[in-house]
Amino acid sequence: MKVRFAVSPGPGPYDSGRFGAFVDGLEAGGFDTMWFSDIPLGDEVEPIVGLALAAERTARLMLGANLVPIGRSPVQLAKQLVQLQEAPGGRILLSLVPGTGSAPERAALGLGRASRSAAFEAAVAALRRAWDTGAGGARRPLELWLGGHGPRALERAGRLGDGWLGAAMTPEEAAAAVARITAAAASAGRWIDPEHFGMSIPYARDDPGPGAFEALASRRPDADPRELLPVGSKAVHRLLDGYLEAGCSKFVLRPVGVVDLDDELDWLARTVLPRQS
Repeated sequence: MKVRFAVSPGPGPYDSGRFGAFVDGLEAGGFDTMWFSDIPLGDEVEPIVGLALAAERTARLMLGANLVPIGRSPVQLAKQLVQLQEAPGGRILLSLVPGTGSAPERAALGLGRASRSAAFEAAVAALRRAWDTGAGGARRPLELWLGGHGPRALERAGRLGDGWLGAAMTPEEAAAAVARITAAAASAGRWIDPEHFGMSIPYARDDPGPGAFEALASRRPDADPRELLPVGSKAVHRLLDGYLEAGCSKFVLRPVGVVDLDDELDWLARTVLPRQS
């Protein structure tokens, strides 16, 4: 099983200088992938823009993103992604997510009272249809990984996805999710590559303060947030061991509370890159 590490720039407003330094550091440091998150109402770099900027700046680094397809034109999105994939090396990775479901975000995406699950599945189908028909010149499909951890999301990942990227789950929960997705795929007459299961992991080198744990607790009130956000290299390795045993081998690392990017990437490279295969 090939183990790969992606790194996210984390939350915060887009800053061209910091962004460029981060991209260059990942490329030079030997990490597999840079990863963007789609926060429709946030001030983080918009993922399509980020992918394009990073593609122009790199030659080797894989470029991935969680992307909310709801509210986007499927034809235009299909075309944008294909053109990005045609950059040297075809280095785009994609995980589609339905968003947070908050009332302000639902309003901004034009959902209103409509079913977010139904809208998400319709968007996935429309994107694939645009590739299948060559609409707007978009003729080269990408693999579509899906996110989510609820029963419906896991069934959907098996039925529609080419892979799965989970988040905020214990290794035991991840193992159950992998099994459920695999079973759903088999029920739909499909097969998902065992290499196509991953996990997004927030981490901290030192105590990130109560705010970080409180944010996780609000998302997963039924779990101990300290089991989901490892602090220090030993805790990072313990969690990775658990996820690997669960069947996950692709990881998006999300640093919490980082000030010095160069120092952070050096530490992260020493900590996890010996495990990359």
